[in-house]
Amino acid sequence: MVVLLVAVIMGALSPEFRTAGNMEVLLLNGSVVTFLALGQTCVLLTGGIDLSVGSNIAFTGMMAALAMQAGIPWWGAALLAILTGVGVGLFNGLVIHYGHMPPFIVTFATFGISASIPKILTQSKSITVVDPMFAFFGRGKIFGVPLPILMVLIAAVIIGVVLKNTAVGVHVYAVGGNADTARLSGISVARTTVFVYVVSGITAAFGGIITTSRLMVGYPTAGSGTEQFYSIAASVVGGVSLFGGVGTILGAFIGSLLIAEVSNGMNVIGVDSYWQPLVIGVIILVGVLFDTNKSRFSLGRKTKGDGKTVTEGTESRKGGTPQPA
Repeated sequence: MVVLLVAVIMGALSPEFRTAGNMEVLLLNGSVVTFLALGQTCVLLTGGIDLSVGSNIAFTGMMAALAMQAGIPWWGAALLAILTGVGVGLFNGLVIHYGHMPPFIVTFATFGISASIPKILTQSKSITVVDPMFAFFGRGKIFGVPLPILMVLIAAVIIGVVLKNTAVGVHVYAVGGNADTARLSGISVARTTVFVYVVSGITAAFGGIITTSRLMVGYPTAGSGTEQFYSIAASVVGGVSLFGGVGTILGAFIGSLLIAEVSNGMNVIGVDSYWQPLVIGVIILVGVLFDTNKSRFSLGRKTKGDGKTVTEGTESRKGGTPQPA
């Protein structure tokens, strides 16, 4: 309903927003953030966070561009970009779990590492993509539908099915709900943690491939803006809890549409670009504020209809002494 309401408001403010051409631009620009949001959702469901997704766009895109410059075919360059994303995700997951380090610190460090490597390799120079076939990833269409949109839809369906209908998905939600209980239940917290960060790395790699393919240039500074925060905003607005264990891929997908809609709408109606981070920041703040208070309410005092009161793990009966819940 919020997505529809924003669309109506933006359409009323600017007829250009309602055009088919602008809708295509909105979805194309939103495809990268949506890819990031899909991976970010998997990480958030375990109670973690991935701040490296933005710089991973530049890292993976530059690796593809450098590979094609070295003579590797376009499909090999795309595969190398995906493997690079897997490597970043694997590094994050292993260090977080076995290093017993906060995800925020590890992925923030990886953000800096992934952002620096392309600049070191190219001396901060852009690399022109020489293989025209690579343009198909970002500019191609199948049955009139842009390929990036089809790719992100397929990715959303696959990840959604995995989370909802497989044991791996159950493990992701279990680790996010309570990692110690999940471990005592026989779930491998290590494998689950590594899995979600690898998924985030792969989705970021697809974002890098699409970005590089659309521009046909590998930029060492691509993704250095607000992409990672947009991915977090999309997930949180879509109902994914920052505390883990709650949320769906569908919610994150709709949240990413809202973020893309707001960003595109402000561009169309002529709002200065400097306002966009402010608006997205407010969206994040409101989403987190709601999520935090919802969690506090669920953990707070609840009064049952029969006069029994339960408060954080103890049950107190009228006229009696507190009993273990």
